[in-house]
Amino acid sequence: RFSPIIQLAFRGQLVRLFSKMSDTGVVVVYITAPSSEVAQTLASMLVEKRLAACVNAIPSITSTYRWEGKIETSSEALLMAKTQASSVATLTAAVKAAHPYELPEIIALPIVGGLPGYLDWVRAETTVS
Repeated sequence: RFSPIIQLAFRGQLVRLFSKMSDTGVVVVYITAPSSEVAQTLASMLVEKRLAACVNAIPSITSTYRWEGKIETSSEALLMAKTQASSVATLTAAVKAAHPYELPEIIALPIVGGLPGYLDWVRAETTVS
């Protein structure tokens, strides 16, 4: 949870950032995939199984990482799946089972604020496991 301590001066006014934001119970899960085709297969599976309400796909990113002692650079696709925090473990297991990578990137970040109606929709469209 963010504290109202984060502040900035804007046109002579003291503006508090994040003071009304809290845990919404909704997360965004980042998942990388080796191609747009694999990404689309994963995205469709997650929405079909109600493990994500919406999955955005960015078709081309460049990732640089150390793997088995070597620095690698790869072209990948990035998925951003919106789901409930309580569904992350089930979503992770489903992606791991369907993913071609030995160790896929699957990371969940909390959503601390947003349009209330959208967050309600995410909750309604995803199952809780």
